[in-house]
Amino acid sequence: MIRTIIMRLSILCTVAALSFSVSAKRFTSQFCEFELPPGWECMLEGTEWVCQSTNEERKKEAIIILAAKERGPQDSMMEYQAYLKRNKTFNLPGGKTQVSEPKDIKVREVNGQNWVDALHLASEVPGFYTQYLATVKESLGIAVTFSVGKDFYDAYRGVFENIISTMRVFVPKKYQQGGEFQLKTGDEQLLGDAVIPDADNGLNIGVQRKKGQAGSNDPMEDYLMYGLGAAALIFILAKAKKNKGKGAGKKKNKKS
Repeated sequence: MIRTIIMRLSILCTVAALSFSVSAKRFTSQFCEFELPPGWECMLEGTEWVCQSTNEERKKEAIIILAAKERGPQDSMMEYQAYLKRNKTFNLPGGKTQVSEPKDIKVREVNGQNWVDALHLASEVPGFYTQYLATVKESLGIAVTFSVGKDFYDAYRGVFENIISTMRVFVPKKYQQGGEFQLKTGDEQLLGDAVIPDADNGLNIGVQRKKGQAGSNDPMEDYLMYGLGAAALIFILAKAKKNKGKGAGKKKNKKS
């Protein structure tokens, strides 16, 4: 009995792991690329790329923002690390002041690129954790932020780590300002104090799920369903192939 349970858990874990790689799609911007979870898309908002789930309920849980700028004197790993060690303070509507809580900061390597990695609570949206990854690459300063509601942090932590593990940065051989995408200029801030762009709640950030509302609270359940679907398809195709082989064998025996 225990052996059967262990085997089933092992299969479910394998399917869940495969579901991310099978269903994920690679997003590529002008300066960075990574694999998105199933059902996520990125759109350009001025000088930033905004990535969210296409599910309206999921949009309320998490958001990823990418930004890049022409490298200025304030753009270095040391400066980013010093900035992210400090509390972030800004004014909220109604005259209230929000002060973030830095939770963790370190330098980590991802696919050959060093990043400053910092976690803050309430640095962009009240009640949200935001994980900052910032780096410099030749003439660019690059930042990727992962924000998730406090209640969903544990569910999304592994999802964000999967995304981060696939991140790669690059610098275009030729880049000219103009067109749809605009780099931030050298004198602009890469890690500014601006709140996540959400005018009139257009991005649906910060609206928590009501108890009893349809849908799961764990995004891994969605990935598991993708994986189970893929596993079922593989099983059906394999069975069909096997039956086809048996049929061919019967025909051959009949002829002989």
